Amino acid sequence: MSVETFNPGHMRHVRGAKIILLLLLLIPGSSLLAQHSGHQFMWARRNNPEYDRRKITYGFSIGLHTSAYQIKYSDKYVSPQLDTLVSVDPPFIPGFSLGFLVNFRLHDMLDVRIMPKAGFYTHELNYRYLTSKDLDPRTEGVQKFKTQIFETTMVEVPFLIKYKSMRRGNVRMYMVGGITPAIEASGKRDIQSSTSNFSINKGNLSIDAGMGFDFYFPLFKLSQEIRFSRGIVNILGDEASSFKEPILRMNTNTISVYFIFQ
Repeated sequence: MSVETFNPGHMRHVRGAKIILLLLLLIPGSSLLAQHSGHQFMWARRNNPEYDRRKITYGFSIGLHTSAYQIKYSDKYVSPQLDTLVSVDPPFIPGFSLGFLVNFRLHDMLDVRIMPKAGFYTHELNYRYLTSKDLDPRTEGVQKFKTQIFETTMVEVPFLIKYKSMRRGNVRMYMVGGITPAIEASGKRDIQSSTSNFSINKGNLSIDAGMGFDFYFPLFKLSQEIRFSRGIVNILGDEASSFKEPILRMNTNTISVYFIFQ
């Protein structure tokens, strides 16, 4: 008879999956709204008709994201010393960000933007182990879990290129891409072992790509955007730890939805 223990990170993993689905559904809905608005109001009166001719514009952003670590196993993962380790699972966990925007107009179809922001992240690593009973072939697998939680506040400065379509009425579609350097402003690590010292580097660098829509109103412009970010540097620290041994490389994966007001 098999026995399973409750995984404290499972519910967070489920919630993270639901958040991803929600974020991915937001943009298609906006796309349909934008297409409908563009056809219906193509010849309607334009709000802020000269807004995009300004050389520099400012604004602020509110972001919702779901993020997870992506890991690459080391050779020690398949060594006899770690034969009881089944896997290391990094679930997606939601968070949010607040920031500002400085937009520089290069051309009617092209902008450069800087978006400094503070991002609030929670990451987890769920370690699944086999107990000593599993070494007995007469018994079935019994699993136990250990979880490491990393709560960090990151100061991020995305440098982005924004390529815009033609404006149709009061709607405009765009694509965006660039890089985001980041540094940890503060962090808290909940490590469930008094003998371990799992370290994460304070700096990160990611590449970003996304799409969105500009909606023009009489007094402001609202942009709704979905953006995918992938870390390209190894954020695994140098300090030795039993939790670090099965991991060779670790980077970040984030899906974000932004509401940008200008």
